Amino acid sequence: MRTGTAKTVKTLPARFDATGLVTEQFEAKSKDGTKIPYFIVHRKDLPLDGSTPTVMTAYGGFQISMTPTYMATRGKLWLERGGAFVLANIRGGGEFGPKWHEAGLKTKRQIIYDDFAAVGEDLIRRKITSPRRLGIYGGSNGGLLMGVEMTQRPDLWHAVAIQIPLLDMLRYEQLSAGASWVGEYGSAKVPAERAFWEKTSPYQALRKDGHYPEPFIWTTTKDDRVGPVQARKFAARMKEYGLPYLYWENTEGGHAAGANLKQAARQAAIETTYFIRKLMDQQEPVTVPVAKAD
Repeated sequence: MRTGTAKTVKTLPARFDATGLVTEQFEAKSKDGTKIPYFIVHRKDLPLDGSTPTVMTAYGGFQISMTPTYMATRGKLWLERGGAFVLANIRGGGEFGPKWHEAGLKTKRQIIYDDFAAVGEDLIRRKITSPRRLGIYGGSNGGLLMGVEMTQRPDLWHAVAIQIPLLDMLRYEQLSAGASWVGEYGSAKVPAERAFWEKTSPYQALRKDGHYPEPFIWTTTKDDRVGPVQARKFAARMKEYGLPYLYWENTEGGHAAGANLKQAARQAAIETTYFIRKLMDQQEPVTVPVAKAD
């Protein structure tokens, strides 16, 4: 076997300036005592005074593992501005094998939502950020996670981006591809499972007198997996209750941000502008208005 010094053969150019950035991994303790790992990318000179604008995401379902990856858009538009990024490895995913996923199935799902909140609380306890500077985002099952976090723990977040979401969990089986997810969420036809979602489903949990962060809810007209009706209903309920919200719907795109790179870039620009305005207090110009739903 020939040995020698490894050499770089070919690389892609850097898409953002990572100078001065570090990645760390911490653990938060969930309600049941389980330690929940999370990654955070931030500037080396991050002040531990709760002032850093931070966006956090997770998925928490279907045994899908969320692992660190190179995110050029997030790096360019958020990290270069001094923001921090957090990826939480909450239960429901597959990061630590089948048991990590199965721990949050059906009526046990509250632990997934407790895990996510615990990471938010840990970030605040470490004074990395504060509720005023902490925003969250997630799509599909992650959109459901966002809806639950907004309604259960509105005190922890100042911005919530709810992407192509599931939100009405009492009727999801009758909507789009919902019947195929009963193994994950349970069924409203089963009394115990219905009882769980009656108190947990974001659409049903909204309260007229609730004090929630103003969410950015977005979906696509041609989403044939979750369907736009979920996001529309949630926005309509918020309008009925006189609660502040922002809503955007792309007329194309399927179960994704857009049908092509140009549409995906548009969605990323709108959502990033939302976080910049909410968490960095900067009124960045935006060519595509983020308008309230009619």
